[in-house]
Amino acid sequence: MLDTVKGTIEIETLPDDAPKTVAHVVELVKKNFYNGMRFHRAEENFLVQIGDPQSRDMSREGYWGRGPGSGNPIGVAEIGKRKHVPGTVAMAHSGDPKYADSQFYIVMQPRPGLDGKYAIFGRVMTGMDVVKKLKRADILKKASVK
Repeated sequence: MLDTVKGTIEIETLPDDAPKTVAHVVELVKKNFYNGMRFHRAEENFLVQIGDPQSRDMSREGYWGRGPGSGNPIGVAEIGKRKHVPGTVAMAHSGDPKYADSQFYIVMQPRPGLDGKYAIFGRVMTGMDVVKKLKRADILKKASVK
């Protein structure tokens, strides 16, 4: 569950598809890692992205998205057969999917060009209207696990 300044987004994780990725993200959520971060990327009709700890600091805005994450990459690329459909939640990375760490994104429309390149670990169950309202620098107040 993502409680943002624009509303709540409920995500279902897909542990059968990406068990290590789900375990990693859930562990970060339980440690309150994401609380207070800003969505450092928000592209209309494309995606929103979060997970860089530097995004808590407005003076570091020019570096958002380039941070080290949690410093503990997942170490495996759990790329399956799922497609990027609206509401897909997947791990972001800067070139090699096994180095994905804490940054993840949510797509708003089908994005076949992303298929097979990123570990899909969840899907939005409720709150796509909230996803579509999010702008760069909007705050994630609290992430939680049911």
